[in-house]
Amino acid sequence: MKHASLTTLPKSLRNAYRGWNVASRVARFGGWLDRRNRANADGGDYDHAETVNNYYDLCSEFMQFGWNESLHFAPLRPTETLEASIVRHQRLMIQKLQLREGMRIVDVGCGVGGPMRRVARESGARVVCINNNAQQLEKARSRNVEEGLDHMAEYVNCSFMDMSVIEDNSFDAGYAIESTCHAPDKQGAFAEIFRVLKPGALFWAQEMCMTDKFDPGNSHHRAMKEELELGIALNGIATFAEVSRALEAVGFQILEAIDRGIEDEPGTPWYKPMEGQAGTLRNAFRRTPLGRKAMAGGLRLAEAIRLFPKGSAAVIRLMDRTAEAYVAGGKTGIFTPLYCLLARKPH
Repeated sequence: MKHASLTTLPKSLRNAYRGWNVASRVARFGGWLDRRNRANADGGDYDHAETVNNYYDLCSEFMQFGWNESLHFAPLRPTETLEASIVRHQRLMIQKLQLREGMRIVDVGCGVGGPMRRVARESGARVVCINNNAQQLEKARSRNVEEGLDHMAEYVNCSFMDMSVIEDNSFDAGYAIESTCHAPDKQGAFAEIFRVLKPGALFWAQEMCMTDKFDPGNSHHRAMKEELELGIALNGIATFAEVSRALEAVGFQILEAIDRGIEDEPGTPWYKPMEGQAGTLRNAFRRTPLGRKAMAGGLRLAEAIRLFPKGSAAVIRLMDRTAEAYVAGGKTGIFTPLYCLLARKPH
């Protein structure tokens, strides 16, 4: 499972940020909650898809550098690296979906294609990659070419809210890993996924959720939720019950619904790689609070000598704030990125 290296990161960022005023885009992203709230109050327009695209345009290259090409969380074990835990989690999904050679499946919100490559290699299934972020979709394609997997993939640049370019009953199975949490209408997203799956097909969803410990009457809890929404570009964060109801409302039968952040034992907190505490889980320095702050400081100098694009340090500061929100939500137990559901479209 590959990481972007510090030597290749400047070129990747220059390609990603070509022609942009990065600091201006970071500032615009930082104000998206205010724009949404004003639009809700006065009936104005607000496009959340633009916010989500801005988030991934700014952060994808740094995410791959600091995390890896699979831009999602996984249940952790003390004896494993983060990378090994992600592989184990993806293999569980492959097993649960009963994926095998000859199947055609849909990756809803494919990111840069990390999970898709494991699915294709280990199951032999062909994967249709759905993403409305052109930058990420092109990265997925180029990485697949590098790894000899391009013949196992198809690419569709569209929103999962409107997959009308795809016919009904097209796929043998599907999955959405930390993607439909961005949906402005979760039931609408699940309805589109339901439509394109064949009768009897299995669907795996991994959702970012507020847990049953979240108290909407607690001002501290509400502040943490808003900080998570702001940093991850989530237009609201659903509860477990809300996600399950949305799946069932469009016709899915839920077979399993588990917060794997606490159910997969023996475990290590899912947020630990971002916390930086000593432990048996081997954290990369670049993921820790000290590493993120050192990176931001170093990038300010690197920007001055034009080694990195201007504004890169502002992106790292944005991501550091988001990482702190993840850790706060995880430590209090009010938030999880690991609500995993297995559902079936009835025959």
